[in-house]
Amino acid sequence: MKKITSGIFPISLVLLAASLPLFLGAYPQAVARSVFTYMALALTWDILLRSGQVSFGIVGFYGLGSYAAILLAVRAGMPPAVAIIAASLFAALIAFALGFLVLRLRAMYFSITTLALAEIFKVIIHNWNSFTGGPEGIVLPQVVFNGDSRALYWLSLGMVLVVVAVSVFFEKSRLHYSLTAIRNNEIAARTSGVDIFANLLITFTVTSLLQGLIGGVQVFSYGFAMPDSAFDGNYTLLPLAIALLGGIHSTWGPIIGAILLGVASEYLKLKIPYGHLLVYGLIIILVILFIPNGIYGLVRKGRSKRNG
Repeated sequence: MKKITSGIFPISLVLLAASLPLFLGAYPQAVARSVFTYMALALTWDILLRSGQVSFGIVGFYGLGSYAAILLAVRAGMPPAVAIIAASLFAALIAFALGFLVLRLRAMYFSITTLALAEIFKVIIHNWNSFTGGPEGIVLPQVVFNGDSRALYWLSLGMVLVVVAVSVFFEKSRLHYSLTAIRNNEIAARTSGVDIFANLLITFTVTSLLQGLIGGVQVFSYGFAMPDSAFDGNYTLLPLAIALLGGIHSTWGPIIGAILLGVASEYLKLKIPYGHLLVYGLIIILVILFIPNGIYGLVRKGRSKRNG
């Protein structure tokens, strides 16, 4: 009975989310699409974090997916769906190749390297004028679905559901136990027979593929890509803040954090367009100091106390 009840709640949420465009106007739908994007990116960051690896390069593979998708559409004439899938695979391929180098690093060295990779991708795209359009970017002849707000909303919803499904798979599969063992103690994990490098490479490649997918969906939703927008620091800092606020090492945590902070971010951008990143940084500091397990962690702790 408990399993049936726990299954009804997420299904009800999905149905509610799918029906929102029937009642909301174009602007609330655009805000919801933004929330879905940050939610999906926060989930990808958290999936990798479950292995103990802290990445600051979310925006790198997101931007790479954005540019790969739009270039495949404009230069190669690929239809949107094919271009998005191909761009995701391209991001995964780059991550797989780089993984043999960066996944030998740990702690701050890994984090700094992922941040540097994102900047390298941006610089290459920014200066490759003949192919990427340089600093002026590149524009699609037409936005997908002719810019229909409802269709774009459902596209973003479908994208975030794919990411949620992957996150749940990582929670329920044997990978969960392997990644947890690696995070807790690599030496003990290796002694227990866990292939540390293989598990990290799979996780790094899959999360990069998803980030490329998110970037591809985003660029076809807005119809253009520029280095400064595709590699905007918001796409690293806000997902990180969302995951920490909601609760790390879980699927529900980033979802909760995205709903709260994703909506708040839209308000902050309007009120303090050049200072909202400072607010995200402050949120990260406060959460780490006072609620390190996030909101979902507090809920789980309270529930366990009640049941105990």
